Amino acid sequence: MNIKTNSFQAHRPVVMGTRGVVASAHPLASLAGLRILMDGGNAIDAAVAVASSLNVCEPFMSGAAGIGLMMIHRPRQGETRLLNFSGQAPNAATPDKFTHDSQESGIRAPLVPGNLGGWLMALEEYGSMSREQVFSPAIEYAQGGFPLTHFAHSVFASSESLLRKCPNAFASYLTQGKAPRPGEILRQPELANTYRLLVKEGVGVFYEGEIAHAIADFCKAEGGLITLKDLQDYKPHWQEVITAEYHGMTVATAPPNSEGFQILQTLNLLEGFGLGSMEHNSAEYIHLVAEAIKLAVADRIRYCGDPQHTDIPLDGLLSKAYAAERRKLIRPDAANAVAGERWLSAIPEDAITAGNPREFLPGMTTHFSVVDAEGNAVSCTQTLGSGFGCGRVVPGTGLALNNGINWMEIDPSCDTPNLVGPGKQWSQPMAPTQVYRDGKFYLSVSTPGSYGILQTTLQMLLNVIEFGANIQEAIEAPRFRCWGGRTVTMEDRIAPDVRNALAGPGHEIELLPAWSITVGGGQGVMVDPESEARLGGADPRRDGYAVAW
Repeated sequence: MNIKTNSFQAHRPVVMGTRGVVASAHPLASLAGLRILMDGGNAIDAAVAVASSLNVCEPFMSGAAGIGLMMIHRPRQGETRLLNFSGQAPNAATPDKFTHDSQESGIRAPLVPGNLGGWLMALEEYGSMSREQVFSPAIEYAQGGFPLTHFAHSVFASSESLLRKCPNAFASYLTQGKAPRPGEILRQPELANTYRLLVKEGVGVFYEGEIAHAIADFCKAEGGLITLKDLQDYKPHWQEVITAEYHGMTVATAPPNSEGFQILQTLNLLEGFGLGSMEHNSAEYIHLVAEAIKLAVADRIRYCGDPQHTDIPLDGLLSKAYAAERRKLIRPDAANAVAGERWLSAIPEDAITAGNPREFLPGMTTHFSVVDAEGNAVSCTQTLGSGFGCGRVVPGTGLALNNGINWMEIDPSCDTPNLVGPGKQWSQPMAPTQVYRDGKFYLSVSTPGSYGILQTTLQMLLNVIEFGANIQEAIEAPRFRCWGGRTVTMEDRIAPDVRNALAGPGHEIELLPAWSITVGGGQGVMVDPESEARLGGADPRRDGYAVAW
């Protein structure tokens, strides 16, 4: 590790404690998790409190009717597992049922919700508290209300036209037809009642009982596709994490249908370069990282999908030999073009295309992390898809439905695995990530940001592993994102001489504001290898806050 103490600057301190840390996208959600830890709960209890509180305080990003992934590390048991509750397409979902408009918003856009099922499965298997205890902060926030932040107000304001299309959304989120002002108290009594019902009756009420019927009846009345049987048949499932070794550390993330392997593949490509000897965010560094990202993006688009419906050559994709072969396409003096972030029917002639890993076989989202006194660590990414999901709220429940279908392909000519189909899981960029050093939990950091998740998470990891940044510095450091062609957007804190130098190899630079949500909103936690102190960092680009004790 090359520690360059003057390479980074943070405007917030690293939050530190000895008994637990929570980092999430909203201060009240982080506080909810900390309250649970201080009351004797473990990291899984706290995670469910955070997840449900984010539904209240950040209702445009995630919720019980959303979709997500949760990684749970339990050091005493020597166990790391991934709980997949990322939903699936309704059984009636076929390409001919959608237009580009109806897959993006409206009642046909939702996948079968997974978040509530995932929260309660995690709690039942590994939690130590009751549903009543862990949902109490969220019920308190929903019933009593909370003040809307300036950032949240901006999202509400930009979503007014969408929310006006649904009377239930209009009543739930707007004040006299307008976005609530910053500091205004937003109350969600219907959501509070839904949570009380979930506390009383458990997961069955959501997938088989009163709430399930409310969702199915609403979808039927509005011309949607989700049926009661879709809800009854849905079950979250456990998966083994996938890993890559990088400079002696083990990096773990979610397997497909998550696209997290893009992060691991990019690390494999970059391991062949001495990044730590370079200046952070220098032209040389950004060029190499961007070119590696492009190669991994091409493979991600071509191969990722629902592993129950397609053969994904994961061992080949993560092979060091495959990385060595693909690394030959990275030229120090020229920028490659890439098709874009998802499948295109016509790929530009000069664009990077997928390799053949079979030869090497042996974005609005939110992220949070929790570590407790025993070292249990939870990393969770969950979403509604876009802001307020599909823009539809189920009557009487306060539940906003997701728009996960928007991230599947509806063109029948699509030759990648992410073509929508009955019961299929979507190929999705949520990728909770953890790093282990000498076999022990060291770091967890990730971000919202659609396909940018896979690029921003990578950069934050490299900031720590290659350059010795602390967790807050790693999150605050200026970032960039590769798009289609040779376009790279970057925050204008990256020096002008660096931007000018990148034009030489052919990168087409577009500037973002100094602090832009286009490159995500990361949250992260660490455990100091020597003192075992719990450390937390959160992103000022959004409403993120870390708390510890």
